Amino acid sequence: MATISTQNRPGRAIGLRLMAIFLFMVMAALIKTASDTVPPGQAVFFRSLFAFPVILIWLWQQHDLSTGLIPRNLMGHVWRGVFGTSAMALTFGGLGLLPLPEVTAIGYATPLFTVLFAAFFLGERVRLFRLSAVGLGLIGVMIVLLPRLQTTDDPLSAAATIGALMVLAAAVLRALVQIHLRQLVKTEHTAAIVFYFSLTATCLSLLTLPLGMATGWSGLQWVNPGWTIAGLMITAGLIGGVAQILVTSSFRFGAASMLAPFDYASMIFASLIGWVVFGELPTSTIVIGAALVTAGGVLIIWRERQLGLDRNKSKANLPSHEAPS
Repeated sequence: MATISTQNRPGRAIGLRLMAIFLFMVMAALIKTASDTVPPGQAVFFRSLFAFPVILIWLWQQHDLSTGLIPRNLMGHVWRGVFGTSAMALTFGGLGLLPLPEVTAIGYATPLFTVLFAAFFLGERVRLFRLSAVGLGLIGVMIVLLPRLQTTDDPLSAAATIGALMVLAAAVLRALVQIHLRQLVKTEHTAAIVFYFSLTATCLSLLTLPLGMATGWSGLQWVNPGWTIAGLMITAGLIGGVAQILVTSSFRFGAASMLAPFDYASMIFASLIGWVVFGELPTSTIVIGAALVTAGGVLIIWRERQLGLDRNKSKANLPSHEAPS
């Protein structure tokens, strides 16, 4: 297998990351546009299936199809697919019930839950600084959620409450994905992780086809979307595949700790797209809550980077025969 070189080119890394984030927001807008017609399970199918050829072509160009797709931990890929596909379906469901900026703000809870799960499942030591950052972020999440949790007889308000809880559940599942990936990358090639997630997401989303028919619930039943909506969903899948490649490629030119804060630019893109396409503007509650969640997330990222630098410094100071391999 050919080795892909990495370079320290932060400008290119940041540019790739921002382009990926923008494309993910465009993809979300396309799915939101189709959400009145297409159920979440069918949307996941389009998103995964039509991203698949884009990812395959990219892996072939990177010379990773031959050996990079050999799984060493097949069930690990399956569980990653279950968590990731469920998170995607819940997010797509939430997009149909909430404004795009609100979905984005609630989704910022993912790194907060990741810290908590790392302590619980991986035994990582989480000290006061990171716990305080998590607490700050969770306060922000509650500020965003609070208006949706108020009891009302309005059906639209009740639907928005369900949407908010769906997006929050998706954030929890994405945090579980992050924890799972920390273990999976120890044995699996990045190409295999990308490939098998697209494959499992496509297959798992198909399971919602008979589920909708069996339950009779219109929220799950697949539909004939028509050429216009089908075109939107196919475009969303292709854009999602390109965005996924751009995210992966950004790590070739910059460290993850440097790139992570730029993920919060998604609120800017979500607000612009929400305003231009859907006439949605973030409320003051969403802005305040998102600011607190962002602050907590950035503090966690900064602390993770500091801990990484300290660990590297400690390794460098060890005698050669004591340094971990």
